[in-house]
Amino acid sequence: MRLWITRPLPDAVVDAARAHFEEVEVRESTLPLSPSEVKASLSLHDAVLPTLGDKYDAAAFADGSSRCRMLANFGVGYNHIDVAAAKRADVIVSNTPGAVTDATADIAMTLMLMTCRRAGEGERLVRAGAWEGWHPTQLLGFHVTGKTVGIVGMGRIGQAIAKRCRLGFGMKVVYQNRSNKPIEGCTQLQTLKEVAQAADVLVVAVPGAADTHHLINADVFAAMGPDAFLVNISRGDVIDEAALVAALQNGQIAGAGLDVYEFEPKVPDALRAMENVTLLPHLGTSALEVRTDMGLMAVENLAAWSKGEPLPNPV
Repeated sequence: MRLWITRPLPDAVVDAARAHFEEVEVRESTLPLSPSEVKASLSLHDAVLPTLGDKYDAAAFADGSSRCRMLANFGVGYNHIDVAAAKRADVIVSNTPGAVTDATADIAMTLMLMTCRRAGEGERLVRAGAWEGWHPTQLLGFHVTGKTVGIVGMGRIGQAIAKRCRLGFGMKVVYQNRSNKPIEGCTQLQTLKEVAQAADVLVVAVPGAADTHHLINADVFAAMGPDAFLVNISRGDVIDEAALVAALQNGQIAGAGLDVYEFEPKVPDALRAMENVTLLPHLGTSALEVRTDMGLMAVENLAAWSKGEPLPNPV
């Protein structure tokens, strides 16, 4: 049984994989797989542990010659894998839900506070040696305590964000979800527009998929208003990035905190130039403990598959 791991992972994860598989190869590059590498991975290995940016689209499975029978995705999101095409090629897919929840919710709060309180702008001011000292009107930001947060998508991560906002900052929580999902202390609204209109801070926490592509668009920004902030910790293409740039430039919204980007790792020059935008390099789950837990969960799925047992986390 040959397993290929597409990016370097914490040592504990690789050790666990080697305990279950006779041959484990770890690709040294941290860059996304090329199409030729994707094809080779399917033809040369029995299982692959891929992650975000490793694009297993329909073309990868088109010739039907795959030796690989399992993709154990490192991450909860799997929009980089065409799951339907994989299944047609008799390749099963798993993911790592749960392990990422709290870390991603923490980054949402980081982005909210950094953007609303102008912390990124202040940090740049100090580093540039341009800070002239404290005064009563310097970098006046937006006080989030007691305000309204709107959450788009009330899955595990959305609920973790709601808990932090409600209990930690006394915020009113409104949300939109595809299905009816009562959440204690929170108010579900029927439409995305209603949530956008009500929110001082709109947090996007939906999975990346065809039906969420550009879910947050010009109409949503128009509904938000000039004093509202946007935070995105979902997937980059959930937001129409060009419409976001226009909304920020036109003063339709007050600012944005982003951990993901539509054409990642490319970030528009216009966003990088704006002081009212916080930009993080996809740090959602970037903690050793969390990344180790994610990897071990992927290995658990692989181990179950290799023994012919039901997967703990099938997609």
